[in-house]
Amino acid sequence: MAIATLAACMASTRVSAQEIVTADKFFKDVSARYSAIKDYEASVEVIAGTQKMSGTVIYKAPTLMRMDFAVPESQVIVYDGQSLVVYVPEYRAVLSQQTGSGGPAAAAATGDGLRMLGRNYSMSFETVPTPVPLPGSESESVIRLVLSRLTVAEGFRTITLSIDPDRLLIRRMEGTTLAGDLISYDFTKIKLDQDIPAIKFVYDSPASANMYNNFLFSSDN
Repeated sequence: MAIATLAACMASTRVSAQEIVTADKFFKDVSARYSAIKDYEASVEVIAGTQKMSGTVIYKAPTLMRMDFAVPESQVIVYDGQSLVVYVPEYRAVLSQQTGSGGPAAAAATGDGLRMLGRNYSMSFETVPTPVPLPGSESESVIRLVLSRLTVAEGFRTITLSIDPDRLLIRRMEGTTLAGDLISYDFTKIKLDQDIPAIKFVYDSPASANMYNNFLFSSDN
């Protein structure tokens, strides 16, 4: 009887070990999920310090992304994987930047973006590898992953991803900058594979707007 009990315990231990999902494995599953997405549309709320913005984001694989804001009204961000264009209606200004592999933080919510994070950040669960209430929206349950930078070249010290455990989609993304500032993106009403046409990502700036090229840094750097 003792031998049978011991054998049963050993078998149970093996099954439990097989069911354990590491943070790295879970992140790879999320990355694979986004790599299979052809396009998506979602409502987005951005909080950067005391500034709050809200609007709609659309994405088309592999690199097209556009954000149209209701707050601030008419503000637009367009990214094609190599260049970033921002229209700031308050100043009637169009800011453009050749970015290479850089781009808006929201671009991390793509297959390419997550693969880049996987190379440059280490992964860990914030507390437990099981769903927990989403801060500020406790009726929702998410799995919280903390990404810590591996090199000083990264702009965010840490990134916390709150992930829907059923759909493996990013519900919230929070980045802590080197200066300690927090920038968060909340994604809701996510619709996948809507066959969004590429023409949706073409932005014609107002003729009266002033153009400022390479507003972040020189494209030669």
